[in-house]
Amino acid sequence: MQNPFLHPLARAGVAALALSCAAAAHAKDTVTIALGIPLTVASGGVYGLGKDLGYFDEENIEVKTIVFQGAGALLPQVASKKVTIGLPLPEPVLASHETGKTPLPVRYFYNTIPSNELELAVLADGPIKTIADLKGKKIGVGALTWGTIPSTRALLRQEGLTPGKDVDIVAVGVLGSGFLALKEGRVDALNYNSTWTALLELTGTKVHRLPYPPIFQKINSNGFVTHEDTLRDNPELLARFGRAYTKAVIACDANPALCAETFWKYQPEARPKDTDPKKALEEAVVLVKKRMNSTLRTPDGRDRVAGEFDLPVIREFVKAMHAAGEFNTADIPVERIFDNSLVQQYSRFDAQAVRKQAQAQAVQ
Repeated sequence: MQNPFLHPLARAGVAALALSCAAAAHAKDTVTIALGIPLTVASGGVYGLGKDLGYFDEENIEVKTIVFQGAGALLPQVASKKVTIGLPLPEPVLASHETGKTPLPVRYFYNTIPSNELELAVLADGPIKTIADLKGKKIGVGALTWGTIPSTRALLRQEGLTPGKDVDIVAVGVLGSGFLALKEGRVDALNYNSTWTALLELTGTKVHRLPYPPIFQKINSNGFVTHEDTLRDNPELLARFGRAYTKAVIACDANPALCAETFWKYQPEARPKDTDPKKALEEAVVLVKKRMNSTLRTPDGRDRVAGEFDLPVIREFVKAMHAAGEFNTADIPVERIFDNSLVQQYSRFDAQAVRKQAQAQAVQ
């Protein structure tokens, strides 16, 4: 019952306060994601569709992304809780658990790229056909802070090559600057992800991908990582984010053209300028399909469990890195670093309904 003795202005103030409290109770949780490389049309549309199709809203979260120069730059942001989530490769976090080091206080909670997306690409008409052929050559990477470098060094050592002596790893920047460095012969190979290699091919440059040993093919690439305190104290937030992200991946898989257009909507500077719009979209669809297929399915076509880490594969990778001299021990607590405790919550929704919703959207 309203208090009749309350001054009208006071009553208005109480009402306003009540509305303010109600709004605060429903305020969205902000999830800030630190990326090690810029988003591309193959990966960036997931975040746009998560927003436009209401998946983040349904989980009461707002997502923001920030780009840093590689895992070495973004991991301190997660470790100091300046961002909620990071998206690094596993090597730097694993390496922090070597004997004599202070482990980073972070945990992986979502396997974003379940297979190795990193490649060593060389010009197709050149003499380099295997990793062993890189002796006396240069490999280009985006930056020397990249988390790809330890496994690249391990690959070289497995072929009897000594990094820094037989092969140099040099920074060439990302995308176009690296493409030019390869074409001009300033580097002999590029250590980029498969999407970037495919983008290079779409420019008309024919490349050859150097074969990787099996364990280096199977290891996952980037995954979502958070501070161990966040996983312990606020797992519900991470579960909500993972569920919304999973919906967006499925939506991109169901409507890759919409996924590409949504990425360009939020990052118009990334839309190809000197290409016929229809051709640009067709090429983008190829890239989106490739990424979403590898995210959602195994190489033999079986459905993956969204967000789940393959712990036995990671253990074998650790052994291989130790054997190659990259890790000073094989006794690294994989189960402590890669957490599958939230995996079941990521798929608690009607996947078929998400697909139908995405397929019903018109591409502008």
